[in-house]
Amino acid sequence: MREIGLNDIEDIALGATLLGAGGGGDPYIGKLTAMAAVRECGPVRLIGADELPDDAFVVPSASMGAPTILTEKGVGAHEFHRLFDMVGMFFNRPVYATMPAEAGGVNSMLPIACAARLGIPMVDADGMGRAFPELQMATFAIGGASASPMAFIDEKGNAGVLSTVTNKWTEDIARAATTTCGGTLTIALYCMDAPTVKAYGVHGIVTRSQKLGHAIRTAKEGAAAAGMTPEEYFLHFTGGFKLFKGKIADVLRETRGAFNFGRAVLEGIGEYRGSRAFVDFQNENLQCVVDGEVRATVPDLICLVDPETFIPVPTDALKYGKRVLAVGLTCFDMWRTPRGLDLVGPRYFGIDVDYVPVEELCGQKGE
Repeated sequence: MREIGLNDIEDIALGATLLGAGGGGDPYIGKLTAMAAVRECGPVRLIGADELPDDAFVVPSASMGAPTILTEKGVGAHEFHRLFDMVGMFFNRPVYATMPAEAGGVNSMLPIACAARLGIPMVDADGMGRAFPELQMATFAIGGASASPMAFIDEKGNAGVLSTVTNKWTEDIARAATTTCGGTLTIALYCMDAPTVKAYGVHGIVTRSQKLGHAIRTAKEGAAAAGMTPEEYFLHFTGGFKLFKGKIADVLRETRGAFNFGRAVLEGIGEYRGSRAFVDFQNENLQCVVDGEVRATVPDLICLVDPETFIPVPTDALKYGKRVLAVGLTCFDMWRTPRGLDLVGPRYFGIDVDYVPVEELCGQKGE
């Protein structure tokens, strides 16, 4: 167990934004929400999944909807109390801890705010090891856990509890409610016992985010100490594969069904001059194609970062003329199983290719 204070939030948000693979919300909004809660209520106790008592009742907290809309609406200070009161009343048992549902600039931060305001611990684990756009896309689902009963609330106070027959029904009904409520909801889902968290959670995600954030923030100093270029150092500490470097020539984007859909078109710079690439996204980046050849697809992480500072660039911040470095990171092993690929493989998103791990695709290109 350790505490998360104000000084820890910046690095956690930065690293989690990288792991968000383009999604998971604006880190600025997330940081403001978490810092306000910690400033008012005190630091948050972070516990490992193995520290949970077997009878602990754990409830992940998150934001659902289009990240661009959340930037405008934000999250209120009192929503978590009503949300978790509904959960406690429905199950007739107290909530022992919360945890992130996914990584990302907002959804790594909301559980910190939730834990601070409710005075409960936060578990150092999540259900994705990255961010995905739909509720049923969680490692807990691979283990048979149900996303519902799922509690939700919007900033106006509209609230309820969904009980559905499948996780996909939870996604579809909650998505309709999200659209009706203006594009975003604060939610509590995958309410589960400690053994499920221990068996199917992605352990250490908060600590990993913090380490990544610190390394990004100090990349130039770290590179100098290691005798590497900053880019080499970034790829080294992330374990990433270089996919492309270019300037954004066009961004096609639309908000539909409470998702951000689109494609970023890149013109190569440096060693990639003369090449073109595109990155498709649905909140999160889904595939990277360079000169007609697939370089990475979900469930592996496709991350766009500033080539000088290595600050992650979420999909809602993509704009014409911005220079980006595209990097592929390996996903959590459970996503590479047949059940995992059924949930989050490229074909689920309408990408007509078989999944090939990013390390194999890059190895095939001699990189």
